[in-house]
Amino acid sequence: MVDVSGLHALERIRIEVGDITRHEAEAIVNAANNSLLGGGGVDGAIHRAAGPALLEECATLGGCPTGEAKVTRGHNLQAAWIIHTVGPIWRGGKAGEEELLAGAYASSLREAERLGVASVAFPAISTGVYGYPKAEAATVAVGSIVAFLSGHDKPTRVYCVCFSEESAALHARALQKLKGNFEI
Repeated sequence: MVDVSGLHALERIRIEVGDITRHEAEAIVNAANNSLLGGGGVDGAIHRAAGPALLEECATLGGCPTGEAKVTRGHNLQAAWIIHTVGPIWRGGKAGEEELLAGAYASSLREAERLGVASVAFPAISTGVYGYPKAEAATVAVGSIVAFLSGHDKPTRVYCVCFSEESAALHARALQKLKGNFEI
């Protein structure tokens, strides 16, 4: 007998190319650094779009360990919430990077569930200046999301909002590979 919870989870994931700061999900995930005080890439874009009140709120959180997540309001974004998570810096794959990246996705999804949001949007965590290989990161991302959704009702929709067509294609390939595991 095939476990259909995994198949149902796969159907709740959408992959898009776009600007996460403009996404209509109830919560967006910020690929932050440990300080949570802004940076480059998606982190800088989210801080700029959300406005200076985001930095003020982040300053009260005391940072965030790698693989974990913390929540702020969305401020000037369409999203009501920002889930800040810290992915690992790529160090060749022998420093627990996969577990830390999976932890960043799972922690973010636990926060989304705690908030009770129906939708959450993720960027490709750690694939920018942190140097995580994009194909491997996409596999970890999709696998972590499916593993979480298989046992949870919320969020009901998860978006992987990719900055490039290349990243979206890698996420789609990882999703398709998992779907193949459920074909009878």
